[in-house]
Amino acid sequence: MKISSARFIISNTDIRKCPKPVLPEYAFIGRSNVGKSSLINMLTGQRDLAKTSAKPGKTQLINHFLINEKWYLVDLPGYGYAKVSKEKSALFEKFIADYLTTRTNLLCVFVLVDARLPLQQIDREFFEWCAKKDIPFSIIFTKIDKLKKQELENNLAAFETQMLRFWEEMPATFLTSSEKKLGRDEVLSFIEETNKIFRIV
Repeated sequence: MKISSARFIISNTDIRKCPKPVLPEYAFIGRSNVGKSSLINMLTGQRDLAKTSAKPGKTQLINHFLINEKWYLVDLPGYGYAKVSKEKSALFEKFIADYLTTRTNLLCVFVLVDARLPLQQIDREFFEWCAKKDIPFSIIFTKIDKLKKQELENNLAAFETQMLRFWEEMPATFLTSSEKKLGRDEVLSFIEETNKIFRIV
C-alpha cells in the first residue's frame, strides 16, 4: 500500500465525538514508551504526524488520522505508565475500553510490544481482555534493530512459548523497527487486505 495522504482529524476522550464509523479503522496501543508514535510516523511516512516524546505517557487522547481518505489510523494512550495518577489512569482505562468495545468499524487493534522484553503481565492481561470482548488484535514487535539476530529469535521463541500456555494459537505478528523502517510493507499490506472485508454495520 502506498500512503499518499495522512492527516489529523480529531483528538478527544468522548467516543461520541469520534468520526462517523463509515470507514475501516485500526487502533495502535501498547505500554508507555514502546515506540508507538515513532511507528505511526514510520508507517505513514510523516515524521511529525504523531507527536513523539522521550517522556512516557505523552499520548493522553484518542487521536484519529485519516489515511488516503479511505481508512482511519487511531493512536490510543499507552497503558501501564506508573507516574499517571490513579484518577487519570482510571479515566484512560474507561474511555479506551469504551472506544474499543463500541467502534463498529474497528477492524484490528495493533498491540505494540518491545521485542527486547519477555511477555509482560500487563500485555497478557490486555490480550485476554480483548479476547473476552471479541476484539480482533495483532501484535507488533517494535525496536527489533536493538537486538542481534539470534537474540531476537530467542526472544520471539520465548514469547511464543509463554503465549501458547494461554492461547491455542498466536495472533498475527509483525516485526518492526521505526529507525530502520522495517516491517512497514507487511503491516500496510495486512491493512490493505483487511480493508477489503469492511462492511458498514
